Amino acid sequence: MHRARLEQLLGAVARGDALVSEVADVLEGLAHLPHSTVDLGRGARLGHAEVVYGEGKSAAEITDVLQRLVADAGFAFATRVDAEKAAAVGAALAGSVAYHPVARVLQVGEPPPCVGLIVVVSAGTSDRAVAMEAATVARLLGNEVVLVQDVGVAGVHRLFARLDELAEAHAVIVVAGMDGALPSVVGGLIAPPVIAVPTSVGYGSSFEGLAALLAMLNSCAPGVTVVNIDNGFGAAFAASRINQARCRREAS
Repeated sequence: MHRARLEQLLGAVARGDALVSEVADVLEGLAHLPHSTVDLGRGARLGHAEVVYGEGKSAAEITDVLQRLVADAGFAFATRVDAEKAAAVGAALAGSVAYHPVARVLQVGEPPPCVGLIVVVSAGTSDRAVAMEAATVARLLGNEVVLVQDVGVAGVHRLFARLDELAEAHAVIVVAGMDGALPSVVGGLIAPPVIAVPTSVGYGSSFEGLAALLAMLNSCAPGVTVVNIDNGFGAAFAASRINQARCRREAS
């Protein structure tokens, strides 16, 4: 922990503005809630604080964890939050709350300033929800993001007009369902790292994204990395690590 943060916490205890138990949580790196153990040390280890996975949690549980994260870092967000839960969490939390419905991401507070460039590319409009999750999460992690939509291989000439943008990125996320071919095309045309996201979009033999996943894993374009089906969050976090590391090197 930075000395300035420690002094701030101890000063808050001395003034009676914070409980000793709250400071103990921060020093331990954990916050013990009735239903969750919040990892307060993740930001120092991974470069960004814990992100709440909203699916399977109640609105009250999401609220509790977000409140604790915001108290420590001033900003937090949750993924896979439906509109009903988002409304309940927003009503319970004070301060700046924003909901991104297509991405199903709920943010509390203001994210860090954006640096570098990540480009998110989607093959079709039907892949938009996963692409928007990737783009939104990448922005909230502090990255400049450009979204290139609906440029799949059925009309691959649509992609060519945007290749200069893709080539300037520090990392490119490619989201595709159906035959999952777009990451191979992109990976064979540009130098930046390509992270492929298969989606569950497609007809029966797509097997809810399994066909796209296997196609991406068998890509003949060297160096294409693949995350799980519909995992826009995982792709965004990986791209953010690549982008932030490059930005740190360029700044030094």
